[in-house]
Amino acid sequence: MPYKEKEPEKIYYSIGEVAAIFGVNTSLIRFWEKEFEIIRPKKNKKGNRLFTREDLENFHKIFDLVKKQGFTLEGARQKLKISVANPNKNDEIYRKLVGVRKELNDILKKL
Repeated sequence: MPYKEKEPEKIYYSIGEVAAIFGVNTSLIRFWEKEFEIIRPKKNKKGNRLFTREDLENFHKIFDLVKKQGFTLEGARQKLKISVANPNKNDEIYRKLVGVRKELNDILKKL
């Protein structure tokens, strides 16, 4: 099997890419940006939003709280404030597991 280098991870993601990752409309991404202060994308000269890997991780947290666990926006805000004030190892473990899952999916695609 020939050696294939990993594709480098992107530094910035457009709003369309972020919306596609989560399977939602771009309007929801803009709405969450206004509602949650932990999401602060950079903007280029044209005003286009540029989201970082950290922003994506925050979107994952928000998406999980609101869409999967059924929190209200206010409840999700409070939960995020608590997790920022008291960071625990679960977030780190979750990120590592997501990375392992991505690698395993990449391997599966190659097979």
